[in-house]
Amino acid sequence: MTGTTGRVALVTGASSGIGAATARLLAARGLRVVVNYLRSSEAAEQVVADIDAAGGQAMAVQADVREAVAVESMVDQVQAAWGGIDVLVHNALIPYAIKPFQDMTWEELGGKLNDEMHAAYVVTKAVLPHMTEQGWGRVIYLGTGLSRRPREGMIALGASKAALEGMARYLAQELGPQGITVNTVAPGPVEETRLAGVIDDAVKQRQVAATPLGRLAHPADVAQTVAFYASEDSTFMTGTTAAVNGGMAMY
Repeated sequence: MTGTTGRVALVTGASSGIGAATARLLAARGLRVVVNYLRSSEAAEQVVADIDAAGGQAMAVQADVREAVAVESMVDQVQAAWGGIDVLVHNALIPYAIKPFQDMTWEELGGKLNDEMHAAYVVTKAVLPHMTEQGWGRVIYLGTGLSRRPREGMIALGASKAALEGMARYLAQELGPQGITVNTVAPGPVEETRLAGVIDDAVKQRQVAATPLGRLAHPADVAQTVAFYASEDSTFMTGTTAAVNGGMAMY
C-alpha cells in the first residue's frame, strides 16, 4: 500500500478535545478511523457522524484502555470490520490528582503512574502483531510539556507522561528494524480540553504572555503534528518528541 490512504488508525480517547480533532483530521486525509471512547458514547458517535458527513470512514468503539480484555475485544472488532490497525494514536487521558507532592498519597501518584503505563502497554501490545507482520506501523503517544517543564500541582501527570516518553524511545529502538516508528507529541496548554477548564483566567493570561506565538494551542494544532507522525512524511523520524507549545518552552 502506498501512502496512508485506506490505512486504519485507532485513536484512543477520541470523543472530544485533541482526540476528536485528530480523528477528524486523519479521516480527512484518507485513513479509516476508530474513535475509541470510555463513557461518552453520544460524543463519540457525533465524531463518527461528522467524519461520515465529510466523506470519511469511522467507527466508534467503547473500551477502557486500562483493561487488557476490553482492548483485545476492541481490536478484534476492528479486525473483523477493517483488518489490523496500522496507526495507533494513544491519547486517552487517565484521571489524576492535581496537588502538591507533600499532600499526595502514594495511591494518587503511584496509581497514576501505573494506570498511564499500563494503558500504553496494553494498547501497544494489542496493535503490534499486525504492524510487525506487515513491516509498517506508526505509534504516536500524547505526552505533555509538563514532563520537562514542571508546574505546581502537576507532578502526577508530568511524571507519568515522562515515563511514557521514556518508554517510547525504547520502543523506537526495538521496533525500528520492523518498520515501526514510535514518537511522542507533547503539547503545552491546550484550549478546549478538560484540563483547560481547571485553569483560571489569570494563569491562562500568564501562559499566553509566556508564549512567543501569542496564544495557547488549539486541539487542531496538536492534531496536525500527530497527523504528520502518522504519515509517510515522517518516515525517517522515530524516538522523537514534538513540542507543540508555541515556543513557551524550547528544547
